[in-house]
Amino acid sequence: MPVNCVVAILSLAIAVGGGPWHAHAAQPEGGVLVASEEAGWPQWRGPRRDGVCRETGLLQSWPEGGPKQLWAAKGLGRGYSSPIITGDSIYITGDVGKELHIFALSLDGKPKWRATNGRSWRRNHRGARASCIVDKGHLFHSNGHGRVACFDAATGKELWAVSTLERFAARINTWGLAENLVVDGDRVIVTPGGTKAFMAALDRKTGATVWASEPLPNPGREKMGYSSPILFTLGGRRLLVNLSQRSVVCVDADTGKLLWHFEHPTRYNASCATPVLVGDGVFHTNPSGSGGVLLRIGVEGEAVRAEPAWTCKMDNISGGAVAVGGYIYGSGHQNTGWVCMDARTGETKWESRELVQGSLIYADHRLYCLSERGAVALVKASPKAFEVTGRFRLTDGRRRDVWAHPVILDGRLYLRYHETLHCYDIQAR
Repeated sequence: MPVNCVVAILSLAIAVGGGPWHAHAAQPEGGVLVASEEAGWPQWRGPRRDGVCRETGLLQSWPEGGPKQLWAAKGLGRGYSSPIITGDSIYITGDVGKELHIFALSLDGKPKWRATNGRSWRRNHRGARASCIVDKGHLFHSNGHGRVACFDAATGKELWAVSTLERFAARINTWGLAENLVVDGDRVIVTPGGTKAFMAALDRKTGATVWASEPLPNPGREKMGYSSPILFTLGGRRLLVNLSQRSVVCVDADTGKLLWHFEHPTRYNASCATPVLVGDGVFHTNPSGSGGVLLRIGVEGEAVRAEPAWTCKMDNISGGAVAVGGYIYGSGHQNTGWVCMDARTGETKWESRELVQGSLIYADHRLYCLSERGAVALVKASPKAFEVTGRFRLTDGRRRDVWAHPVILDGRLYLRYHETLHCYDIQAR
């Protein structure tokens, strides 16, 4: 879709609550992501779900062939999920035959326990979708069919499970549920996208429903997307933002009240990339030429609304973006390669097609870029140029399904390609 068409569509944002409003009328200083209380890398995209690792003292360049590999754990099933690491354990999901398996490993990649969470996904792009989330000794996970389960993180014993599709009258989407759950205190946040609720909060101890948001105005057309929510505070409110197949959606984290939704459709209804908090706005990007948009969020009394501040060409699928130092970095599907944009204006600072599109995280002045063909690049996080300071190959590049995001913790880089999790030493010495 041309960018000028995107701008026209975006101007038709729907804000629940009614009445005139302008984003500049009541702008908070900026949003703050709610961080997990768990140590390590306990959830999707890290402690704050932003793809940013705050470690320092890491290698600023790599030798030929890449950093030293410490170990590789095999036999983890097919999957696109990323490892979750906290305490002395690594947790990762994979589809094995007809079942989804959750594997617990030691920090040297040795098996500790294995549990199952219902059926594997066998329809298309076979493999486990979502990563686990660990909080206060419990592990939570949703499989591709909407089975949300709670396990004892030390033993793998299942404590409870619910079908969110059945409970909230939702229909499965085309490529399976890929939501990485959020734990908010005593609640587990889910996005069924059903006629009884778009989002819902479950009691972490029992799985009982705590609150359920209103469905979107047309739930038959607005099923859940393939994204994962972010939780943040802004203007004295606690907000959750996630995607349907056609919209960016915001609900009140305390009550579940639907605050606004903003239509940003994409070809094939493939809304996948996790939203990114940027100051007092949320950046969202869609694939297949649909482009990206920064939604400026304003709070005025009880009303919370959003307006588009700028649009861009970046049309990321599932690799996500990171916001660092006033700039947004990511990659595109059709319209762009890897790109750096000014977060205030959306202006492109550089663009490179040196690497096939993929996922990334940030740590210690560097972007760790993993292309869907399996090439890994270390890139300076700078608006001046796409400058590579190291590279190696994770796979042979014959396939285009290297979709698991990189993880960094305690000077180690973790990269997953289906059945194998690789661990590299990236500590500077």
